[in-house]
Amino acid sequence: MGLFTIIRKNRQKEREMRLLFLGLDNAGKTTILKRLNDEDITGISPTLGFNIKTFAHGRYTLNIWDIGGQQTLRPYWRNYFEQTDAIIWVVDAGDRLRMQDCKRELHGLLSEDRLAGASLLVFANKQDIANSMTGAEISKALDLLNIRSHDWKIQPCSAVTGESILDGIDWTVHNVANRLYGTVV
Repeated sequence: MGLFTIIRKNRQKEREMRLLFLGLDNAGKTTILKRLNDEDITGISPTLGFNIKTFAHGRYTLNIWDIGGQQTLRPYWRNYFEQTDAIIWVVDAGDRLRMQDCKRELHGLLSEDRLAGASLLVFANKQDIANSMTGAEISKALDLLNIRSHDWKIQPCSAVTGESILDGIDWTVHNVANRLYGTVV
């Protein structure tokens, strides 16, 4: 029995997944997390550190780490990489001016050894705003088609309306479950 098999069997008992919510400041990470937990989304202020939420999704327990995206906090992101099963990269689809910065940060993350193999969901958030970028536009701006090191999906969504958030989480859970436990949810 190999090490990978032992790890898989151990984690299968737990049925837990660690999801890391990252993205530039004001992308909507905390709003999406609160929407998932059916919490009030009015009056959300910038995350100056991190938030942790745990909830059940199907047969799995999701431990979600929401990390602040301000430029001064980004060097600390690496402190949260250990045992991450999936990265949820949240993009402000209305912020065309920072797409290059968003691309640079994302590709920097994906080169980190401790995130090797983690599933990647890109939430193209704020689709409820006029003239927001489409999923295809964001995919091109972030050069997603050239990502070969991670399974990925882009999911247009709106944290305000809740549209398509669960679709993205469902994909993430399915992808991680298949990779870690050899099962499909």
